[in-house]
Parts: sequence; C-alpha cells; structure tokens
Amino acid sequence: MEMSAAAGGRGPSRRRQDSGTAKRRRWGGLRQQWKLLGLFEIDQQHEFYGLTCMMKEGLRAAIQTTVDSTPPTDLSDKDFRLKTSQTHKDFTLDTYAGAVFSSLRGSLGMTEREYQQSLCSESCYLQFISNSKSKADFFLTNDKRFFLKTQNKREIKFLLANLKIYMDHLKKYPHSLLVKFLGVHKIKIPRRLKKYFIVMQSVFYPDDRINARYDIKGCEVSRWTEPAPEGSHIIVVLKDLNFEGQFITLERQRAWLLRQVEIDTHLLRRLNVLDYSLLLAHQPLHHDERFQSLSFATLIMRTKKSVNPGSSPVHAGLAAVPGAVPEDDSAPPSSETDSGLKVPHSANSSGSGAFQTSLDTGGPGSDAAELPDFRAQNRRLLPNLKNPLHVIDGPEQRYFIGIIDIFTVYSFKKRLEHLWKRLRHPGRSFSTVSPQTYCARLCQWVQDHTK
Repeated sequence: MEMSAAAGGRGPSRRRQDSGTAKRRRWGGLRQQWKLLGLFEIDQQHEFYGLTCMMKEGLRAAIQTTVDSTPPTDLSDKDFRLKTSQTHKDFTLDTYAGAVFSSLRGSLGMTEREYQQSLCSESCYLQFISNSKSKADFFLTNDKRFFLKTQNKREIKFLLANLKIYMDHLKKYPHSLLVKFLGVHKIKIPRRLKKYFIVMQSVFYPDDRINARYDIKGCEVSRWTEPAPEGSHIIVVLKDLNFEGQFITLERQRAWLLRQVEIDTHLLRRLNVLDYSLLLAHQPLHHDERFQSLSFATLIMRTKKSVNPGSSPVHAGLAAVPGAVPEDDSAPPSSETDSGLKVPHSANSSGSGAFQTSLDTGGPGSDAAELPDFRAQNRRLLPNLKNPLHVIDGPEQRYFIGIIDIFTVYSFKKRLEHLWKRLRHPGRSFSTVSPQTYCARLCQWVQDHTK
C-alpha cells in the first residue's frame, strides 16, 4: 500500500518535472532563436500568440470595410478625427482615421486586398528582438513587408494630431523618406489589457540579401553596437560609430538624397521633434542590376508611375507599387542626370536631350506633357522594385534608407535631459538636443558620409 502511494506520489511529480523540462527546452529553443536571428515565429507556444491572433482577426474585419467601400476622393476634417470600433468575441478593435490611411495606401499603389492578405495571412507573425532602448513590442508580418509596433497613448495622440501635416507632406513630396504609417489601432481585451499599435511599411523590404543595417542619429554617445560574429546570421542593427570610415556611394543621386533628407528633417524640426533615426542598410548589386537598361518608351512609362504613384495601371504579376514595370532587355544602356533621372544614351546626348524635350513639348506622346516638374517636389525615377520609395541604387551597392521614430517631442523633460547630458558628456555629441540642432546635425552627417 505504501509502495503504491509512493509510486502514485512520484507519478505526478515526474510528470511535472517532464513538463517543466519540455517547457525549458522549448523556451531554450526560442532563446536560441533570439540569439541566432533576432526574430522568430510567434507560434502557439509564444506568449504573444493569443494577442497576435486577435490583432489579425481585428485587422481582417477593419480592412474589409475599406475593401467593400469606395474610398473618398477628398478627405474631410471628419475623416481625420474618425474612430470606428468593431467588437469581436474576446476583444474590441478601434481603428483611427481609417479612410485617411486607406487613401495613403492607395497613393503608394497598394490595394486593400493586398494589404489585408499580408497582415492577415495564416502564417505566424514574427517577433523582432531589437537592441534599441524602446520598450515597444515589434511584430513583423511573415513576408516581412509590414511592421506592427505598440505605442503609448501620448505617441498616438501626437501622430493623430499631426496626421494632416504628415499627409500634406507626403502629397507634396511623394518620394519622401519618412516612414509610411499605414494604420493606427487600439485593441482592448476586457479585464486584461489595452494596447495601441501602428502598422508601418518596412524600410528594409525585401531583406533577403541585406548584409548590414544601421540606425543613425548623427551623434557619438552610446552610438556603438558590438557587431555580430563574422559568418553568423545574427541580426544586429549597428549605429553611427560602426559606420565611421564608410560612405553611401550614390554619385549622381547624392544631390537628391541630401535634398530629401533636408526636406524631411525640416518638417520634423517644425513639429518640434528630435531623436528620430535614419535607417540605413545596404547590399551588393548583382552584375545585371548594375547595368539595367531601359527603352525610351519604358522610361516614359516608369517616369509617369514615379510622378503619379498608384494612378497607373499595374502590370499582371507585379507588385502594385509605384515604379514597378517590366524591364526591356533589348534597350540601350542608360545614364543619369544630376537629379537621378535615368535617360537612354540614344535620347540624351547632351545631358537632357529628347527626354527633357518630351517633358516640355509633349513629344513623343501627349501624356508626357502632363508630367509635373520632378525638381519642384524632389522626385526621382523610382527603381523597378517592390519597395522603390526607400531604395536607391549606387554604382556598386543598393541602399535602403528611411526616417523612423518621429514621436519624441522636445518637452520640458527632454530639456532637463539635455542639460544633464551636457554635464555628463562635455564636448561630446549626444542624442538629446534641440530639434534645430538635431535636424542640422543629421543633415551634416548625411553630407559627410555620402559621395
């Protein structure tokens, strides 16, 4: 009888031990994935699995309302203030300024169905383990095209309060490097949690061949990250000091980049914002990518799509993004004007040639006469890629560039932090400075590190 009791006592204990061992092994595997990759699938064993399933369900229903409706041609003040709520079995999802963000997605050449499929596919989200100091949670769609990031209420209020200014900026400068916000939501689970989150287009998409990533703030204090061991697959976002001695080599597109960074950072200065980052990544160009060629007719087509993103017909089988058109392998090699416009040699013997004539006179077709001035809005001919607004090709490297984290206002608390850092780091540059200084310093960094 005692033996039986003892055996029975050991049974549950052994099962608990086995369960604990399996759990440790499972989480040990996840920790190893963190260590090796920096991101991993949020599967059924993950603490965020339930939350991300609710996010998907809520987003599917929210986006379906814009799939089923005709987007407004003109946005009203009410559209910017509108909040809609949809109640589900275990949670409620609020959507802010839905029509405004739908309009922005359309201007980027993105269909609502395409957006819905990426955010709400059956594949698990990925969690990105960042080495930044942010307390936010980062989720990535399985195709790595969109980021979902949790934000606090103050940051969401700031974004919504300045949404019209942001939208006007993107309309005036459609090739802006500012991160593209595609949705703002709040998920409420009764008696458990309330989380705000935003959906953003990933700057580093597609990331298949990216071999280095940087977060640049233009200063030196705390701006070094230990690189990943050589040959490993660890995703480490490096910082300013890691980039020293290197250059973004763009040649004729350099002037475009300097001007666009200036335009975008001056907007942030006007909004009294600091501590934003210039995200930068690069990968080597393949041989065929270095010598891409365009026929004159294809050039005009791509130029129209660059000028009017989202308004041109999309070719079958290609992503619905501005600038995505088929390549013409039989075309002559191309050169670039100072503004980064690629022009066939046969049509550009004097640096502007027949292409500029077509803009001025409407030849060879009347459509060309409708093209607005590229320089007035600092536009460039977008590459034939899935993420053209954040991709710039140099002679040897492809660069992914965008400006992110634009929520930090120069508040009284930040002013005190500035004074404290001046005492702690005399003579050194640090992140917390006035928006005017921050803007000028980042522009100077780009100027000093490009050629």
